[in-house]
Amino acid sequence: MMRMPSHARTGSSMRRSWALTLFGILATVLAVGTVSARSHAANPTHEPDWMVATAPESVPDLDLLPLEVPRELVLGSFAIPNQLEEPVSSVPGVDACSADMVEVDGDYCPVVEQRCLRWLDPETKLRCAEFEKSEATSHCALKTRHKHFCIDRYEWPNRSGVLPAYMASFRDATTACESQGKRLCDDTEWTLACEGPERQPYPYGNGFARDDSACNIDKPYLWPRPERIFNPDTQDDELARLDQREPSGARASCVSPYGVHDMVGNVDEWVVNASQFGRPHISGLKGGYWGPVRTRCRPMTTAHDESFRYYQIGFRCCGGPATTDRSDAPLAVR
Repeated sequence: MMRMPSHARTGSSMRRSWALTLFGILATVLAVGTVSARSHAANPTHEPDWMVATAPESVPDLDLLPLEVPRELVLGSFAIPNQLEEPVSSVPGVDACSADMVEVDGDYCPVVEQRCLRWLDPETKLRCAEFEKSEATSHCALKTRHKHFCIDRYEWPNRSGVLPAYMASFRDATTACESQGKRLCDDTEWTLACEGPERQPYPYGNGFARDDSACNIDKPYLWPRPERIFNPDTQDDELARLDQREPSGARASCVSPYGVHDMVGNVDEWVVNASQFGRPHISGLKGGYWGPVRTRCRPMTTAHDESFRYYQIGFRCCGGPATTDRSDAPLAVR
């Protein structure tokens, strides 16, 4: 019987070793891919339970919970009938805002001191009944940034007496605004338009006391059923059950110092997250919706990516040159 030379046996052994090693690597990659896919399906936005970024406070929104639904159900077309019947003929500029927009010309402060004197919900501290009004509340400790732009008077479709759109993703909102020669507002522009030159927490009344009669806010919370929201067979019924919107401009007192309506309550509004607050998303949500949540000018929710859509999310548009400045970011982030 012929024996293999020792160097041949060694080569054969090495080839088997390399084959086993390669097999192990492939098995590991497949296992990791399977776990990643399962994790992605369970949490399509790859986010913690809640994540908000505000200056100066950070608190969770009860309405923005993670959805355990397949990502393909979260994605989809944003279809609202008759939204683009009357497109704007030209891009509105800061020198001449179109009739359906409001001109905002003022100074934005990155960080404002807002001290709550009395909470409606002391345990969660989501809704402040009254903020302290003093010289400190209008003083800006950091350098202000001048901004001059146009903003829609109402939430999309920006028509008085019409229900605002909902179930919109950030991408839907961006496309819709661009179709009218506009753009999404960034969070600093939105905040300035809401709080006015006095940098008040609420856009209505004296700006420092919460008033559930002024805007469509603090309505009873109805627990959503995501599996019905994203099922075409049950979506209409579930959205009708949850819907507590009011027509834009229905509450004449819900107007900011600059004359912008419904900036808090009614529907949450997508904005461009100008400073990004250290988060990976360029999207944010401002203003809150009709439920028992913060619904004031300065906080922003940043937990959701650009494909996320839900039953209470809408948007409005801005016009004119973008006024975002990277130095708008809070000092701690810079």
